[in-house]
Amino acid sequence: MHPLDKALELERSGDDRWCGRTIPEWANMVGPFGGITAAVMVRAVELHPQRHGQPIALTVNYVAPIADGAFDIVTRVVRTNRSNQHWIVELSQDGEVKTTATAVFGLRREGWSDTEITAPQAPAPEGIEPSAPPFGVAWFDNYDMRFVDGGMPDAGDEPTASPSSTTSLWVRNNPSRPMDFVALAAVSDIFYPRVFLRHGQFVPAGTVSITVYFHADDEQLAAQGDDYVLGTARAHKFSGGYFDQTAQLFGRTGTLLSTSHQFVYFKA
Repeated sequence: MHPLDKALELERSGDDRWCGRTIPEWANMVGPFGGITAAVMVRAVELHPQRHGQPIALTVNYVAPIADGAFDIVTRVVRTNRSNQHWIVELSQDGEVKTTATAVFGLRREGWSDTEITAPQAPAPEGIEPSAPPFGVAWFDNYDMRFVDGGMPDAGDEPTASPSSTTSLWVRNNPSRPMDFVALAAVSDIFYPRVFLRHGQFVPAGTVSITVYFHADDEQLAAQGDDYVLGTARAHKFSGGYFDQTAQLFGRTGTLLSTSHQFVYFKA
């Protein structure tokens, strides 16, 4: 079983309730990789018999670190109308809430469309060397990452501050796996904290809240297959121990697949 699908295995434990378990392949410095937690929240709604449509938007709030082991998820549909459906999702361990989320699912309809944002200029991923993470974090092994610019600082080098917080990279699942909504939710959190790049070194940091907007439909995800996606991320402001981080993910042909925005705690 693919590591992503293994992490997304949920068993129904009652009305609106599911149980799952963390796996070591997605371990981060503290708890699991935030992207896999976001994907689990999406999967819990996807599995619900009352689910209506496909993911449109997801906001995940990381309330407390998730410990290794079992967890419980409660899903609650708040409202369903013709176009969309609103959900509240909670992940807990031993009765303590660790993650909350709101999700919007909806039906997409044919109509006028246009994309104002364009993908950054980048050479093909096949001509870029895969990146090796500078520290031992298990979840990095689940992705083939090839940095175009703004690569992760090397812990062995002298810190070199950067005037820009922008990173662009090609990324796909490792081993390869076709793109779907849960995989898109996970990879939307692929970018390391922008404060690392600005300071040229690692500092304590962690995502507090992330919102992902799913622009791709089923047809576009099917066309994406297991190919690389081109991602770019940057911050807008660092202040008071927090910064924001915005990102976009594009297919190789320039199709905008998702956008995301997150707020991150840091100490520097």
